[in-house]
Amino acid sequence: MANTLALHGGRPVRPTMLPYGRQQISEGDIAAVVEVLRSPWLTTGPKVSDFERECAARAGAAHGVAVSSGTAALHAAMRALRIQPGDEVIVPAMTFAATANSVLYEGGTPVFADVEADTLLIDPSSVAAKITPRTRAVIAVDYAGQPADYDALRDCSESLGVALVADACHALGARMNGRPAGSLAGLTCFSFHPVKHITTAEGGMVTTDDGQLAERMRVFRNHGITTDHRQREAQGAFYYEMAELGFNYRLSDLQCALGLSQLERLPQFIARRRQIASRYDEAFSALPGVRALRVRPGAEHAYHLYVVRLELDALRVDRGEIFRALRSENIGVNVHYIPVNMHPYYRQALGTRPGLCPVAEDAYERVLSLPMFPAMSDVDVDDVIDAMTKVLGHYRK
Repeated sequence: MANTLALHGGRPVRPTMLPYGRQQISEGDIAAVVEVLRSPWLTTGPKVSDFERECAARAGAAHGVAVSSGTAALHAAMRALRIQPGDEVIVPAMTFAATANSVLYEGGTPVFADVEADTLLIDPSSVAAKITPRTRAVIAVDYAGQPADYDALRDCSESLGVALVADACHALGARMNGRPAGSLAGLTCFSFHPVKHITTAEGGMVTTDDGQLAERMRVFRNHGITTDHRQREAQGAFYYEMAELGFNYRLSDLQCALGLSQLERLPQFIARRRQIASRYDEAFSALPGVRALRVRPGAEHAYHLYVVRLELDALRVDRGEIFRALRSENIGVNVHYIPVNMHPYYRQALGTRPGLCPVAEDAYERVLSLPMFPAMSDVDVDDVIDAMTKVLGHYRK
């Protein structure tokens, strides 16, 4: 029964489920949060600006604006660019819905571009074909953790006055030709969700070199009010003005303390992710039925995700059956993503349809995200490789 799939009644490769991603919390992280709990400031306090400065420095940007999630970061970027009804913003189809949703929040229209087949990064040629006189911005997604081709994207957008935004929620710690994610576009959005490179439980950040855009986002995250409680306390004042309709997208001092502590270990986290990716690369390079995504020359991949494409022509079943078989082996594979243009809401609201982004739609039928997080042991990595070998071997033609 050793080679019988667990899906068919055999013994699974491992006894407990290995998730695709998970946070890693240290005693130092806990101590940092407890220190804030004992301080006068639980929110709008000094840890927020400390975290903003540290994130901006690591991202190679002049300013950081902390917000409550990666989605809030994307929304703040759209508000800072003054996206409004009638404006179009080009986004890749292969992304989480929040990328496109952020455009809708401001009344704009997301326009879906296709992706490159071998990287699943936004395809600059598709972007160029989608630009119209109504295009105000392009949001590139650093899918799985490697930066998009910002040079090519800038070539097709900058001369037309189209803003370039990086959705780098997968890419904290990544670099392209030595430049850090956070410095490759006019505005860069990060996420600190528990499965990301560092966590603040929930949280996000926008980095930029533009001080005016940074100030707009700070007002926007605080209900549209021009000062926060700490600023008024320092001035001994009560008076404040709401200058625009904003949101409560603040990140607390508790969360920023956790983020600062986690940020100290970011190099270790990235190094471990790259070690795991290297093991996977080696194992799957000779395994029929699967191939890893291509890493672009000059890219220093951050590996939020390790995504493989199944070669379905070499297998007797579809991705769904492979997914179920691996989950039965207690390997917590996932799928990133259903193309946004295929979601019912977008099909109903915007009239999107199958065939709009054929490369992304074809990739969706083939991709799997394998477990990838720094706390994985070498035994965990072996289990993933063994399960992939077992399942793909069983279903090979």
